[in-house]
Amino acid sequence: MKETDICSLQERIEFVLPTLNEYQRRRYLSAEAKALGRGGISLVSRLSGVSRQTLTEGVKELDNPDAEMVRLGRSRKSGGGRKAIWEDQPRIFKALEDIVSAHTKGDPMNQLLWTNKSLRNLEKELNAKGFEVSYRVVGIMLRKLGYSLQADKKTLTVTLSHPDHDKQFNYINAQTSKAIGLGSPVLSIDAKKKENIGNYKNNGRTYQEKKTPIEVLDHDFPELGKATPFGVYDIFKNQGFVNVGISADTAVFAVESIRRWWYAEGVGEYLTAPEIIITADCGGSNGYRNRLWKYELQEFANEIGKPIKILHYPPGTSKWNKIEHRLFSFISKNWQGIPLISIAVIIALISATTTEKGLAVVCILDEATYEKGQKVTDEDFSAINIIPSDFHGEWNYTIAPNNV
Repeated sequence: MKETDICSLQERIEFVLPTLNEYQRRRYLSAEAKALGRGGISLVSRLSGVSRQTLTEGVKELDNPDAEMVRLGRSRKSGGGRKAIWEDQPRIFKALEDIVSAHTKGDPMNQLLWTNKSLRNLEKELNAKGFEVSYRVVGIMLRKLGYSLQADKKTLTVTLSHPDHDKQFNYINAQTSKAIGLGSPVLSIDAKKKENIGNYKNNGRTYQEKKTPIEVLDHDFPELGKATPFGVYDIFKNQGFVNVGISADTAVFAVESIRRWWYAEGVGEYLTAPEIIITADCGGSNGYRNRLWKYELQEFANEIGKPIKILHYPPGTSKWNKIEHRLFSFISKNWQGIPLISIAVIIALISATTTEKGLAVVCILDEATYEKGQKVTDEDFSAINIIPSDFHGEWNYTIAPNNV
């Protein structure tokens, strides 16, 4: 058989198999093997990963369409077949999730995730960790974990890509993994988009009696102002803290949100932690070029007596921030189709956000006024105790207390 024919057969198998159930897969593969003639069973077995014994039985069924199992329409005899790999290797899901976590992207309004690591590379890494698994099973496991295969247009960021894009993600993953062993919190932070307060349309749908939709204003004139939810997400505890501001989204507001998390949640969990790890976007109120952000962090570090390590995501990768698809997406889903008529409603809906994986959210109101345009003098900036990392010190740095 020509190499081109083998490649064509493999492409056909890979395209068709995911659309079939077990019985249909066996029938289809057996038909391919039978059509090839001598050596067909061995070849199809190698290309598909299905055992020769299964294909041999399938060919027999094709030759005898009145066989009992065909008439009964079963996939296999009762009690037949191997156990799923994750039953024999119960830790494999956790291992796979650890591998892809540093390479995962996600749309904050979509709960589906996708990964930019190939199935074969994931197979190799799992095998290196002592697990026995094929790349096809890795694909099945990814779907069970909520990952999906996405179109290229969802991942192209060529114009914003940095040469050390992947290295920075690997660096963040290494630093956060190290923090777990030291008992330090790893926080993913960001400000969610501003929301109009009032009886305005909120995208999404809710169940109502027929022909009785919720009536909202036909134009958005936010007389009651806007709300800015700033989130602090504890990655390894799967806990969210949201500080809802009604003023500007500034660096002072960002650090105040972290401060409020510390006194409400962090101090009880991490009082003895050696440092606080924060992952953040490259821009905005907590951007790496924002002098006021670093100045306010210095004030906070002095206040609690702990160094604060900042790890910024590379430019153009804000949607990869864990808080986007582990917290904000669920908040958006929880309040979809519900008019955000007041601050009280916003706080109640955010606080009520949960997931099957145990996400819990605390939400508070911040009524302070934060002024835009605050400047940090060169003298004040030079007093900030910044310790840059050896790798991209502009993205990765620690702000240590001045009074220690």
